[in-house]
Amino acid sequence: MELPSCVNAVVFDNDGLLVDTEVCWTRAETTIFAEHGHGFGVEQKQIVIGKTLAAAGLAMAGYFGRPGEGPALAQRLHDLVAVELAAGADPLPGARELVSLLRGRVPIAVASNSPRAFVDAALVSAGLDDLFTVVLSADDVEHPKPAPDLYLAACARLQADPARTVAFEDSRTGATSARAAGTFVVGVPSLPGVDLAADVTVPSLADPALLAWARAAGHELA
Repeated sequence: MELPSCVNAVVFDNDGLLVDTEVCWTRAETTIFAEHGHGFGVEQKQIVIGKTLAAAGLAMAGYFGRPGEGPALAQRLHDLVAVELAAGADPLPGARELVSLLRGRVPIAVASNSPRAFVDAALVSAGLDDLFTVVLSADDVEHPKPAPDLYLAACARLQADPARTVAFEDSRTGATSARAAGTFVVGVPSLPGVDLAADVTVPSLADPALLAWARAAGHELA
């Protein structure tokens, strides 16, 4: 694994990357698919993972053959996920250690495709909210992922050159956004066997080589 040694900033996705919220989304999505007479597996997950609520609603409407019902499905998804998040979510392996190693050495941010309320709730629940001063959500840009806007906005807030920024993503939607912004992309797939076309792929944020890279931040990365 070879990550850049000269880095201006590091930007993290949230759901399924820092916080184990994909289980919350999956339970909600499974319920909606069942309500429309469909099973829910990896194939179905791939059409909604990483998307905004609105985009997921449209994707589900297309899959169900129910054109025009995207907004209603998005609202249903919102309501179900809100209930799931209220029960709490845990940090994913390595998340706190990696972010703690980087914090104070390299500027860091969160750039999530979820609504602001969901992002804040997830970070608080996982005990990661104290680590970030820059947190951006889908509510903060006109065009969320897969457009590059969220990553470009995060880089602007951190006063960082996108070409010298490392982005961490778990979904194709997010990786596409990060690539379009011109960042170096580290993929941590939340779905097994999915190729994110990242510059580097690791099994989790607890990967020893990744943590060793972060420990060098104070000397080599910035």
